[in-house]
Amino acid sequence: MRRFRLSILVVALLVGFSLNFAQKPKTKPGAMPGQHIILTPDQLKWGPAPPGLPPGSEMAVLRGNPSKAGPFTLRAKFPDGYKVPPHWHPIDESVSVVQGTLMLGMGNKFDEAAAKELPAGSYALMPKNTRHFAMAKGETIIDVSGTGPFSIIYVNPGDDPRRAPK
Repeated sequence: MRRFRLSILVVALLVGFSLNFAQKPKTKPGAMPGQHIILTPDQLKWGPAPPGLPPGSEMAVLRGNPSKAGPFTLRAKFPDGYKVPPHWHPIDESVSVVQGTLMLGMGNKFDEAAAKELPAGSYALMPKNTRHFAMAKGETIIDVSGTGPFSIIYVNPGDDPRRAPK
């Protein structure tokens, strides 16, 4: 009988613990649940891309803030022939091609012949620290997402447009 009571007590404690655990909020105290975001193309707020990219591209932030910790999604628009020299990021970078063709290559040197052609509908993932380069074939629009903070580090510091000419 004592064993039976002990078993009942253990089961009751486990059930109580499970119920208590399941009822705890899944977000941090004070955090608001995610907002529903719906954007049509005419609602995007395009502007010049930040100084970390070569001049000539445009960007619209769809979600989050790429410069801060947390998830983000941005859309970038590149004119035909636009090039991003070899670089890397300290976070994983996910890229979806929305329009046009993105030429994407891996390595420390820009080699157009070695780049893979990614037409609209394509997806690529560059794990953090992966050296890569890109070029637009036709006007190209891509979505970039990840978990920030996002930054771009050029393999050759002389390729960095943020560096002032001497």
